[in-house]
Amino acid sequence: MKPLELDPQNPRRDFLKKLSAASLAALMAPAPRLWAADGAPAPADALKPRADACILLWMGGGMAAPETFDPKRYSPYEKGLPVSKMLSTFPSIPTKVDGVRICQGLERVASVMDRATLIRSAIQPDLGSILHSRHQYHWHTGYVPPQTVACPHLGAWMAKVLGPRNPVMPAFINIGQRLEGHGESEELKAFTTAGFFGNEFGPMNLPDPAAAAAAVKPPPGMSPERFANRYRFYRQLIDKNPHREYLSDHQQASMLRSMDNAQRLLGSKERAAFDLSLETDATRAMYGDSHFARGCLLARRLVENGARFVEVTTEYVPFFHWDTHADGHSTVARMHSEIDSPIAQLVIDLEERGLLDRTLVILASEFSRDALIEGVPGSKATDQATSPSETLQEAKHYGLHRHFTGGTSVVMFGGGMKRGYVHGATAEERPLVAVKDPVTLRDLHATIFTAMGISPKTAFNIEQRPFYATEDGKGVPVQSIFA
Repeated sequence: MKPLELDPQNPRRDFLKKLSAASLAALMAPAPRLWAADGAPAPADALKPRADACILLWMGGGMAAPETFDPKRYSPYEKGLPVSKMLSTFPSIPTKVDGVRICQGLERVASVMDRATLIRSAIQPDLGSILHSRHQYHWHTGYVPPQTVACPHLGAWMAKVLGPRNPVMPAFINIGQRLEGHGESEELKAFTTAGFFGNEFGPMNLPDPAAAAAAVKPPPGMSPERFANRYRFYRQLIDKNPHREYLSDHQQASMLRSMDNAQRLLGSKERAAFDLSLETDATRAMYGDSHFARGCLLARRLVENGARFVEVTTEYVPFFHWDTHADGHSTVARMHSEIDSPIAQLVIDLEERGLLDRTLVILASEFSRDALIEGVPGSKATDQATSPSETLQEAKHYGLHRHFTGGTSVVMFGGGMKRGYVHGATAEERPLVAVKDPVTLRDLHATIFTAMGISPKTAFNIEQRPFYATEDGKGVPVQSIFA
């Protein structure tokens, strides 16, 4: 695919303008139909699922592999340290797997790595300009934006193709990401959607996991009778919308079904799964008190009660959290402390409840980071990092600040994956590109879909052409990581 050309003076604004134009065209698309329903042969044989549920732990902002799951030569901070010598700013620590080390600060995660498959050779393209929102769109949908159709999120594919595990519980739930209030909110909205599948397969968004219980209750002070009446009148308003010509019949029907699904949840016993106050103090303490920690605890409760796909994010906000353009080392040290306990405890809890084998837990980010290289060696992508001098003069420059797409780590627990296994490798010296068994995003998605029992060649007929679960239906699962 030809890279998108963006205005170098304002790439984010130009990207949003082009993406918005494509999204508007996508709203007018006809209802999707299974390709096989048109009389064509089914695109792929049914697969036996290894997992029933999926939890994506999203490290939004660019988690540096050399600072987390792929440690390299460690150089402690000292004034005058050549930037070219800076590969990892944390020493490595042993894990439960002999010979496998990860970075200091992830001690609890190290204790559960014997349940994990660690992919150290995931790679991404530069996409013309290394914007977080473009790469996050690509990662979550499998397609490079903008597209002429609204591409479904990974979770929407599972909701559509597999359906709900529990008819009352939303099949796709998104935890921890605010979709308002910062400079790339609109870009995040563009892929946090069911796209052409329709509203009923889109996410239930829970920006604040601590307030999730309130999302499944009537507003404070509103009687059940008044709430039921409001729902009935709102449904009539949608059904008789004078502007409904701007929506296809498919989108209209899908919106009404999504409202019915939400109303059914509000009257069910499963809504208690959203209430973190029902957990003991001891359990909450084991996860921790961060935004992400509460999201992981909520994800466990939701999967226990029948959710199909749950995404929990550390939250992407430009220049915060994993988006380490300044004070990289100290910021990553804080992120270590926020993710270490909740990830480990989630794995332990799922295992103790007999759920880990049938739940695929994925930890991923849109790309890695490097101290010197933007993209990959030879890339013409716009440099978005502030370059320090050739040597470190201030502690705030100690860390990995540049977007790097040549080698990224992905961690998978459960869901039919091997335990205590490492796939692929990156170079030991810069450039830290994948040098063994590289895994493209297309093949990573094929692996995830295959684990869930969805063929990577699954297709829907959109605008008189097939639209595949993996780009062009060419994704190939990485068979060597399955148990």
